Amino acid sequence: MSNIFEFQADVCKIFSHAKRLEILNLLKNGEVNASRLIELTGLSKANLSQHMAVLKAKGVVKTRREGVNIYYSVTNPKIIQACNLMREVLIEQLTEKGKMASRIQGEEK
Repeated sequence: MSNIFEFQADVCKIFSHAKRLEILNLLKNGEVNASRLIELTGLSKANLSQHMAVLKAKGVVKTRREGVNIYYSVTNPKIIQACNLMREVLIEQLTEKGKMASRIQGEEK
């Protein structure tokens, strides 16, 4: 049973980089070519290639070549759902912390 948790932890490590999360967000509506990802993320070609190699090695993205263009897409839509769910949780936490900070500031006046 612990093997699945080890595998899950290993895969989750790739989501600990902000640029990789940004890339996944850009891929949420379908495939995007490498040139467009470079343009949208501001990454260099080499840096994008490194991130994509990590995502591809863990089975998160897949590639399709068309001439000189490489297109990337997410292998499973549940990956996007998981990222969105985690972002929603974080937004809720930040909102609650903001409300709490406002209450504290109001009490100090």
